[in-house]
Amino acid sequence: MRKGVIRHVLALLLLLTSAVGCHRGVRFEDQVLSKPGVRYQVGALPPVWERVKLSNNDLAWYTEDTGHALSVNSNCQEHEDAPLDVLTRHLIMGFTERLEVEQQKVVVDEREALRSRYRAKLDGVPVELLFLVLKKDHCVYDFTYVAPLGRFEDRIEDFESLVRGFRSESAS
Repeated sequence: MRKGVIRHVLALLLLLTSAVGCHRGVRFEDQVLSKPGVRYQVGALPPVWERVKLSNNDLAWYTEDTGHALSVNSNCQEHEDAPLDVLTRHLIMGFTERLEVEQQKVVVDEREALRSRYRAKLDGVPVELLFLVLKKDHCVYDFTYVAPLGRFEDRIEDFESLVRGFRSESAS
């Protein structure tokens, strides 16, 4: 995969997380993320995923060989009680030529979540996107999967594993 595409994917992760706080006090051990005010577990990923630390992400990974990217974020600050579709629209901002492919309600960690798939462009680069947004215990969680156009199915099971393993925990 061209390094330019990988830079676009990393820039995309930064763009998607502009509303989430910084990395100070963030720990990730044994698939559990802890930061002030929030603690949650995610499913394991295969070794092909390289974790990257980006200042506005709780968790982010990419695959250097294919240009896929994943991110998970939480926001437990005072926020408007916006509906899931509005929260999802905030994630798609910054993309052009957006096309909603599918949207459905699902249950994640005993809460209703909104799963939304799009095709779009970022700086002219076509990508396929999958967002999953849920609210639980006064927090908003969002999961993002980014795939190069035509490569969506290649790593989707990894995204599903990440989400299946999600459990919010009591922050200590």
